[in-house]
Amino acid sequence: MEQQVTLIKHPLIQHKLTIMRKIETSTAKFRSLLKEISLLLAYEVTRDLPLKSESIKTPMASMHAPILAPEKKLVIVSIQRAGQGILDGMLELIPSARVGHIGLYRDPNTFIPIEYYFKVPQDIDKRNVVVVDPMLATGNSAVAAVERLKSTNPLSIKFICLLAAPEGLKHFCDIHPDVPIFTAAVDEKLDENGYIIPGLGDAGDRMFGTL
Repeated sequence: MEQQVTLIKHPLIQHKLTIMRKIETSTAKFRSLLKEISLLLAYEVTRDLPLKSESIKTPMASMHAPILAPEKKLVIVSIQRAGQGILDGMLELIPSARVGHIGLYRDPNTFIPIEYYFKVPQDIDKRNVVVVDPMLATGNSAVAAVERLKSTNPLSIKFICLLAAPEGLKHFCDIHPDVPIFTAAVDEKLDENGYIIPGLGDAGDRMFGTL
């Protein structure tokens, strides 16, 4: 499992995450910080994007310069509703990426995810997928989302979250050992209601002000 999980310890990410955790942080500030952290997470998850060389002219001279290989196209898939916060930040850095959405809600008694919406680009089988959701708690929603996406045969799948619980990481890695996970923190545990401890509360509620 350790080889599958990348823990991103960049000081700016850790600083902003601490502010997000605070109970007194406002909805507007929480949303802004999530977007900022998402930009930084996007740098890490796209480190292995392939480049090709292109002949260009600068104001001074001609040169061969690196650009992204156009055949390695990305689609960012947001697990609704909280995934929207990470999606917005990543799109600022990668505006050419296509977008997909998976709507899931968690049964409050069984914690089993129930799908109510699924929409991805038609050419997803020619794209690399980045799945985004702020919290990997029980892991049920992430597992279900990736399972659904695998049925569309994308070129690859990566999963990005802000926080993870050890239980959720183990569950996800057991089911999808081929999908890399990128996260800013692995917290202590889950409580009896399936929330991450110490965590930051419900990311969707804090982002949209629906507490």
